[in-house]
Amino acid sequence: MRITVLLGGDSFERDVSLSSSYEVVKALRRGGHEVYTIDPAIPMDRQSEPGKAAVGEEPPGLAPDPLPPADRLKWLQSPYLLNADAVFIALHGGAGEDGTVQALLDAAGVPYTGTGMIGSALAMNKDRSKALFSEAGIQTAPHIFVPQKRCGDGAKIREAVEGVLGFPVVVKPNNQGSSVGFSFVPSSEGLGEALERASGFGGGLVLETYIPGREVAVTVLEDRALSPVEIIPEGGFYDYKRKYTKGSSRYVVPAEFDSDVIMRLESEALKASRALLCRDYSRVDFRVGGDGETYCLEVNTLPGMTKLSLVPMAAAEAGMDFDKLVERICSLAAARGSVTTR
Repeated sequence: MRITVLLGGDSFERDVSLSSSYEVVKALRRGGHEVYTIDPAIPMDRQSEPGKAAVGEEPPGLAPDPLPPADRLKWLQSPYLLNADAVFIALHGGAGEDGTVQALLDAAGVPYTGTGMIGSALAMNKDRSKALFSEAGIQTAPHIFVPQKRCGDGAKIREAVEGVLGFPVVVKPNNQGSSVGFSFVPSSEGLGEALERASGFGGGLVLETYIPGREVAVTVLEDRALSPVEIIPEGGFYDYKRKYTKGSSRYVVPAEFDSDVIMRLESEALKASRALLCRDYSRVDFRVGGDGETYCLEVNTLPGMTKLSLVPMAAAEAGMDFDKLVERICSLAAARGSVTTR
C-alpha cells in the first residue's frame, strides 16, 4: 500500500505523536509498504523524516511557530496525501484528534485510519462523552463541567464541588489527552492551583469524583474488546510522566480480575466505543473500585502507539504483533476508500 503518516502537529501532545509515528513508519516499511510522512505544523519545504523522539516528563511548553494563514492547509495539496491508499493519523490531541483533521480529509476524499469526524469530536469532549456514556447505561464517575469563561470563579467552583462531588476530586481540561493539565486534589486547599493549571488549555474544565481503586484500559479493535490491561503507576498517579517514562509504571495483561469484572469491562468498553461512534480501534479507560464496580472515564480515538502504549500490549496478548496491528489498521482505512460513513 501507499501510506502517508500524519505526525507531529501543534498540540501539547506533539512529542507523543512523534514517538508514535517513528514506530508506525518503521513497522509499515518492514511490511514492504511505500510510506511517506507529513507534519501539518511544519512548512512543506521543510518536511523531514521523523527521528527517534523522546517524550519528556512534562508536556512540551512550546509548539512550532504557527504557520502563516495562507500556508496552514498546504499539506492537504500534497500528492503524497492525495494519492495515498490510506493516511495513518499518528497525531495526538488538538486538531488531530478533535475531528478537525478528519473533516479536512473527508473533504479531500482521502481515506484515513481511525474514527471519523463526529466520533472524534465527541470523544475529545469529556463532558459530552460522559453524557453519552450515561445515556447508554454506562457507569461513569460523577462530574461537573465548568465553561472556560467561568474558570476564574474559584469560590463558586469550590462550592459546587463541596455540594455535588465532595473531595478528593480530579481536575482536568475538557479537551486534552495524555493527562495534560491533570491534577489530583485531595482537599479544597489545592483546588485553586489545579483550576489555574487546567484552565490554561482552553475549552473548559471537568472536575470528577476521584474513584479509589485500580486503573484499567480496554482496547476495542474492529468492534471487539481485547483483554483489559491494568496499569500500576509507581509512587503516584498515571499522569503524563508515568505514561511515557520507562519504568514509571507496570502493566498486567490480561488484568487479574474475577471473570464477572472482566466481562463487565469488555462489555462497557464496547458500549462506550459504540456510543461515541468510534471506528477501527480505540482505547477505553476505566477505574475499578475496591468493590469491583467499573467506572468508564473516557475513550481515546487515537491512542498512543509508542513502545509503552497500551493498545499494542493488548494486541500482542491477543496474538497480533505491532507490525500486523499497524498494517491491519491501514487496511481497514484503505478498504473504505474515499467513502466515509461517520
